[in-house]
Amino acid sequence: MSKKSKFIKGGKIIAFPAKALFPMGKLLTRQLKKLKKRRKDVDESDPFKNTSRVTDNASPDADAEEQFGHARTTAIKKQLDIKIVQTRKALARIKIGKYGLCEECGSMINTDRLVVYPETTVCVKCESKKSKRNP
Repeated sequence: MSKKSKFIKGGKIIAFPAKALFPMGKLLTRQLKKLKKRRKDVDESDPFKNTSRVTDNASPDADAEEQFGHARTTAIKKQLDIKIVQTRKALARIKIGKYGLCEECGSMINTDRLVVYPETTVCVKCESKKSKRNP
């Protein structure tokens, strides 16, 4: 793991100390493990994964319930997949010494934002620009 995330601005180096990055790496690693487990559990709860489900002559309400359950688990899995990718990306940024630096503009990400959303790789300003582009 890198000792510091560095940012050079106006000739001045701004960096996160290793003692701040190490616990964040551990936190993100635990978070990734939990996300993977949650994704597996959600995948197993998908009604379409149930091999004993009756596909023919099912009552309309049972079929609708299965359809809704499948749509729900699919949506949850998609969100978990996004979170898993973000967490892996943050862990990679710790490894290469760029954690805490915005991948869009290179500025330091506010530490309050990192505490609340440790897998973030963009600052608030760039995030809001991105959301304005993609409503």
